[in-house]
Amino acid sequence: MAYQYQPCFFLLLFLLFSVNASVLAFRQRPRISAVDLAALSAIKDSLTDIPGSRFFSTWDFTATDPCSSFTGVTCGFNDRVTILSLGTGLSDSPGLAGSLSPALSNLTQLTQLILFPGLVTGPIPPKLGQLTSLRVISLTNNRLTGPIPPSFSTLPFLHTLDLSSNRLTGSIPPGLTKLPSLKVMVLSWNELTGELPRTVSAQLLHLDLKKNKISGPLPRLPSTVRYLSVSENWMWGPLKALESLSELVYLDVSMNQFSGPIPSSLFLNPSLTSLFLQRNNLSGGLPSSIKMDPTFQSYGGKGSIVDLSHNFITGDITPFLAGVETLFLNNNHLTGSVPEEYVKSVYDGTTKTLYLQHNYLSGFPLPQGSTLPDTVSLCLSYNCMVPPVGISACPASAGSQPSRPQSQCSVFTHRGSTN
Repeated sequence: MAYQYQPCFFLLLFLLFSVNASVLAFRQRPRISAVDLAALSAIKDSLTDIPGSRFFSTWDFTATDPCSSFTGVTCGFNDRVTILSLGTGLSDSPGLAGSLSPALSNLTQLTQLILFPGLVTGPIPPKLGQLTSLRVISLTNNRLTGPIPPSFSTLPFLHTLDLSSNRLTGSIPPGLTKLPSLKVMVLSWNELTGELPRTVSAQLLHLDLKKNKISGPLPRLPSTVRYLSVSENWMWGPLKALESLSELVYLDVSMNQFSGPIPSSLFLNPSLTSLFLQRNNLSGGLPSSIKMDPTFQSYGGKGSIVDLSHNFITGDITPFLAGVETLFLNNNHLTGSVPEEYVKSVYDGTTKTLYLQHNYLSGFPLPQGSTLPDTVSLCLSYNCMVPPVGISACPASAGSQPSRPQSQCSVFTHRGSTN
């Protein structure tokens, strides 16, 4: 009877062996899409660790679970790569060198692509525009060259684009500023040229274009913008486009060639505590609460900074800015005596820095016997007055002459009275 059951016994053993072999083979198969694994291999081949970096040390392509073991790789539920962070970003890691592989475009489920600071060179692969799920592209502080790919203008879910501190050239693709989901665009510290796109319909919150070679006027921007910097470019024209930006917290248009008056609406925004307009060709007078809104008596507050220096602002200093903590009005054409509100603000510590040098001011009503607080920097040199004794907290750029020559003061005062 035992002989009759022997074939069944061997059949059972065979089935058990087959199942175990299948399970073992499944366990040995990498838990990642074959397409994505091939793409990661090509990406690794185009990059290398700078000596001192060990980013790729965990990228073992014989590993059974690259999604878990590869540094910088995050996968979704379907074993497809969704986040790729190249480099660690740690202060003790020098980053990566090489170039960005076009194989990045094969990671079709990618939502975030991050390249940490290093020495990566070459162009940004245009095929990245095929990754329609991308929400974040951050390729900062490397040596990337060439243009911003126009194909980025087709990414419907792109929220953040940061290509700062590279060597990118060309103009900003006009389609970028129309992306429906774009909130943050940082293109600073590159070599971008041309004018800004005339249409900016993206509901941006943060726009940083500083330190480029962008020219032309400032276009109308969405009212959602809270952070705006276009400093150190070649831009020109009036600042009318800023009038509708009621949500601004930080504004820097310094070191351009902007002209005309300063929009008074900027000073009616209590959330705008950092305002940098220095080194332009701005003209007209300082804001006045009487002219703008009698209920809005002053501007500033703790931590506030306003820099209007190195322009062509004329007229008397109004009391409106006396509450600003750090105020630069130097190197303009301001006249008259400094209002008492500023003197009080300096001596009670509300204003900690007040630079008024290189104007045509005629007086600073210093209270008799007052002593300037140690925490205050006040500069009054090279005006049409002799600065009060004991006030000499001026930068080296102010020069050594305490007052203007009388001939300059007479000519300027005469011109002002005839205009």
